[in-house]
Amino acid sequence: MTRALLIAMLLAACGAAGAQSIHRWVDAQGRVHYTSDPPTGTRTEPVRPRVNSYAAPAAATSPAPAPQPKAAAAGPVVMYSTSWCTYCEQARTYFGRNGIAYTEHDIEKSATANAEFKRLGGRGVPLILVGREKMAGFSELGFESLLVRAERAR
Repeated sequence: MTRALLIAMLLAACGAAGAQSIHRWVDAQGRVHYTSDPPTGTRTEPVRPRVNSYAAPAAATSPAPAPQPKAAAAGPVVMYSTSWCTYCEQARTYFGRNGIAYTEHDIEKSATANAEFKRLGGRGVPLILVGREKMAGFSELGFESLLVRAERAR
């Protein structure tokens, strides 16, 4: 019993030490940014990822998660979105959960963002760019593939 308690305490301490916080801030042009280290002197809000989960049956085993590619090595992540889009929300949650810094442009609140979205061939949100590579919509696997393509293109 004591050994199990000690292991649980060590695991909790390791998880807390490795946690990286993401902050939301708005620049002078009204663009929303999500980064781990915002510029000094800006008003920020901490972003807390929401994780939906359920308890799996005890007999079920899940495969080990695949290693996450590093977004920073692939280039800057930019997302064109709207406030009501559920896929945009999934992307935000994924980025927060994985410590991925990104810049978000709401195409309904910014005429400049809307024009850029259209110039890029956007037809639906989210439109996500990593360097020169882009993807329409969002899925975790699709985004990870986008990161690999962007890293190769660099």
